[in-house]
Amino acid sequence: RVLGFAFFLQFVTSFSVIWIKPAWHVLGDTQATMFKIVKNPGLLQANILIDMLTALGVIFLGAVLYVTFRDQNEIIALTALGFYILEGALLATSKMATFSLLRLSQEFVSTGSPEYFLTLGNLFLETMNYVDDILLMLAFCVGGTLFYYLLHKSRVVPPWLSLWGLLSLIPLLIGVLASFFNIDLPYILYLPYLPFEFVIAVWILIRGLPNSYVDFQTRK
Repeated sequence: RVLGFAFFLQFVTSFSVIWIKPAWHVLGDTQATMFKIVKNPGLLQANILIDMLTALGVIFLGAVLYVTFRDQNEIIALTALGFYILEGALLATSKMATFSLLRLSQEFVSTGSPEYFLTLGNLFLETMNYVDDILLMLAFCVGGTLFYYLLHKSRVVPPWLSLWGLLSLIPLLIGVLASFFNIDLPYILYLPYLPFEFVIAVWILIRGLPNSYVDFQTRK
């Protein structure tokens, strides 16, 4: 059941940030964002904490997936694990810019909102968003594609479930690559994947892996 728990943990922590970030971040308005952060610093700190848990969850999930599917193809599984570790590391390091934004916002308000503080705030926000929305998502798409290929090959879950995870990463990857080249695509591209981690977590927690597969792994 550890694999199911790892998927569930990843879904909960990732989804939590979707609700917290809009509470302190005003899209396209750095000044309003900085004032909002000063009024509610706890929201930004909670965002940092949840993102750190998400980073740990990503690496934990990658490690469990590697142990589960390394006998399918160890090179592919190890490569996928490397991308998951990269994703977790990028998410963790991006929080330095987020924490710097908190301190900068406090100075920005207390010193009368000087223009150069606003420029720095915009730089921190752009850095954080670039890492969170593009770089780590690119690492996830590559690692996820490799792991979900092994998931489909192993037949430990129904084919429709493994294909859902594999195919739903295609529009996600297209959206990330488009963002990399400053092309904005609708967020509807991300919707097919959103519930996948929750669904597969519940499936594995309730149904478990096939006994034949578990016995094979135990003998190995």
